[in-house]
Formats: sequence, C-alpha cells, structure tokens
Amino acid sequence: MIESDEAAKGRALSSPLRLRILRMCLHHPRTNKEIADLLGINPATCLHHVRTLVGTGFLEALPARRGNRGAKEVPYLATRKSWSQQVEDVSPILIETFVQETAALPPEDIEVWRLGLRLNEQHRSELMARLREVVNEYVAMPSDPDGEATSLMIAHHRDPTAD
Repeated sequence: MIESDEAAKGRALSSPLRLRILRMCLHHPRTNKEIADLLGINPATCLHHVRTLVGTGFLEALPARRGNRGAKEVPYLATRKSWSQQVEDVSPILIETFVQETAALPPEDIEVWRLGLRLNEQHRSELMARLREVVNEYVAMPSDPDGEATSLMIAHHRDPTAD
C-alpha cells in the first residue's frame, strides 16, 4: 500500500529524534555527521532520519562541500514547513522532544511557567489567540544576526481535576 503524502509527513514528524534534527538544522546547515555527533547516535541511523525529513520536504540538502579531509559533505537546513504541518496526537511527542532537548541543560537555562486559570470559553479563546499572535509575530521576523538560538514551548490543557 502506498502511503499518502500527508500521512508520510505526519509520520516523519511523529519522532522526537526527527524534531530534534529539525531544531538543530533550523539556523545552521549541518551535515549528517555533525547531527549524529550532536545527538550521540550512529551516523547510519541518523542518515535514515535525515533522508525521511528530506523526502517529506522538512529538510533540504544544500550544495555539497568538501570536508576537512576532502570528503564530500552534504549540509542540511530545515525548511520550516513543519511549523504548519498538522500531526495527529502530537502533544506527547512535543513534550518528549522538549524533555530530551532540555535533559542535559542546567536548571538556570530553562525558564518554565505554570499557572492555573479559570476562564470561560470566550476568555480562553482570546488568550490562545493573543499568544498565537505574539508567537507568529516573532516567527515572521528575520533572525537576528547577533542572536542566540532559543526554543519556546507553550502548552495549554483543560484541567478537570481542578474543578
């Protein structure tokens, strides 16, 4: 059975490892070896994931270059197309990706907010719309040449245990 394009894209983004690869290649092109070294995984395993992301359009291969020892290297850059891709049941995947990405960071490098609010549907919708508006404003901005790579995760959920 042939997998649909949308199903292949959803499957490609259903892996915390692949989401981490996309984040690593967001601001700087990286070769398969560089990605594998940063993730601490086998280059062949990494290449499988890189090829999946290239095949679904989430990573693009840039022109090959010569490495330090003259070997051909292909750098990859994230296309940012993953941001608009819908993925079914993505919340656990995003949470696991966040946990993996922050596991080795010192606590002072992670800023987390958690609060409980009691909002009616109108106010909840307004809050979510305003958060999306602010985030989209920054997404649309060009990268700061002197900027530092940073990551943001916002999660919202209803809490039936707080009633």
